Amino acid sequence: MDVYVARQPIFDRNKKLFAYELLFRDGLSNCFPEIEGDVATSKLLTTSFFAIGIDRLSNGKMVFINFTKESLARKIPTLFPKEKIMVEILETIEPEEQVVKACQDIARKGYQIVLDDFLYKPELQELIALAKIIKIDFRLLPIEEIRKLVEKLADSQVKLLAEKIETYEEFKVASEMGFSYFQGYFFSKPEILKSKEIATSKLHLLHIISEVTKEEDYSLEKLEDFINHDVSISYKLLRYINSVFFRRIQYISSIRQAIVLLGQKEIRKFILLVATAELACEKPAELIRTSIIRARFCGLLGINRESNMHSELFLLGLFSIIDAILDNRMAEIMEKLPLSESIKLALIKGKGELSDYLKLTSSYEAGSWKECSILASNIGVNKDKIPGYYIEAVSWADAYPVL
Repeated sequence: MDVYVARQPIFDRNKKLFAYELLFRDGLSNCFPEIEGDVATSKLLTTSFFAIGIDRLSNGKMVFINFTKESLARKIPTLFPKEKIMVEILETIEPEEQVVKACQDIARKGYQIVLDDFLYKPELQELIALAKIIKIDFRLLPIEEIRKLVEKLADSQVKLLAEKIETYEEFKVASEMGFSYFQGYFFSKPEILKSKEIATSKLHLLHIISEVTKEEDYSLEKLEDFINHDVSISYKLLRYINSVFFRRIQYISSIRQAIVLLGQKEIRKFILLVATAELACEKPAELIRTSIIRARFCGLLGINRESNMHSELFLLGLFSIIDAILDNRMAEIMEKLPLSESIKLALIKGKGELSDYLKLTSSYEAGSWKECSILASNIGVNKDKIPGYYIEAVSWADAYPVL
């Protein structure tokens, strides 16, 4: 049976990546299966650590994983490296004596305990004492109720994580309230709602992006000359081509060799990615990583379509959060780029033949599996291949030396 695993980033107060939470589902064909939580957790752990490899999903960061009452009682978390996982206890788990004792043993072994979707109850005091992090859902409670919770927990040593933070304004509010960690896609939204002037250096990068997105082909010589005159791109290209992603015996030592090996389409993608990363240099690194994952994922979703559509989908994913990168309105940015009308329609208005590809990507990131299933059917994508496409996109993004 196919296993669907997505990840959501968790940031610290400096907007640096702290960890990922892994989201699990055992398949899209039955999005709400009658499956016991213990089976789900076992599948997630088996898939993450053995089938996929946890490092491919975590990029070397800690991962938050939900554990059920039964798996905690059996101390299943201790089967896995404490340097890799955070033991997340769901809000539905009652603090029974067996659970508390098991969590005490798990904590004594050096594992970090996280309480999910926290609502204060006196009977939770023993678990609060064990917890390193408590997660509070910003969509679940009014702000004033959250303030009261923060005050109630002020005397404990626990750190607070604000969950489902969707805007920078919410990030700032949570930060001012004393939260240490933040989960959600606030980083992929513009920090301001009104447009501002784009800096000259970024206009130059937009010009580079415009040049490589033109439909006419580049000659090998023109591409080689363009890359050779940019030390940063040259260095990053050679790092990328010699990375483990390609698994070759001999190293590539020249730009021409790299261009020939990658081919014209891939080298143009590379330049696009590097230039886009430079645009996002003042933003959280996860922002450009998300852009690259989306570019690859969208491209793979269209892999069986005509080649032009495949290229359009790659650009669609890459520019899907360009408004957050530049803190500007999407419509104004699109005026400066010679992209197809179908891409612009999807990015500006969320409409047209490409829009469902982007919606599917966003749904997968959020673990909205039911919506993924509907959208996959709408665009004729084999849903059994989607998990593989996502893992491939994550691995491909992590191979790019742009962060």
